[in-house]
Amino acid sequence: MFIGEYSHNMDAKGRVSMPAKFREQLGTVFYLTKGLDNCLFVFPEEEWRVFEEKLKKLPLTNKNARGFVRMFYAGATECSLDKQGRVNVPQILRTHGGLEKEVKIIGVGSRIELWSEENWDTYNNPDNISYEDIAEHMAELGI
Repeated sequence: MFIGEYSHNMDAKGRVSMPAKFREQLGTVFYLTKGLDNCLFVFPEEEWRVFEEKLKKLPLTNKNARGFVRMFYAGATECSLDKQGRVNVPQILRTHGGLEKEVKIIGVGSRIELWSEENWDTYNNPDNISYEDIAEHMAELGI
């Protein structure tokens, strides 16, 4: 399980170091793709396969389902860490996530999220997000 919040700098070549605690769980191959809320999603191979099965079950006749599948697959790339534990983030994904220098790496259970520091600070601002409001809606989802 991926948990915690880490800060790392992206170098000029678009490489960012993964936290040491995440490296073993990521495995030798993992997937990086466009995420929601202006971040990037990182899936270990096994979790990517689970998510892929869910995507395959979406109806081809549904416009929103087609758009959702396109977004994830078109931006997806298979990755591995280099010897220094860094992942190279392609330019199209850096642009999507607004990643430039400082990157927040967030453990979210079965996946990792990469956020620009600015996007994370905006999202995490108490004026934009209320944990109490979110908690009230979680009952609808069985939490």
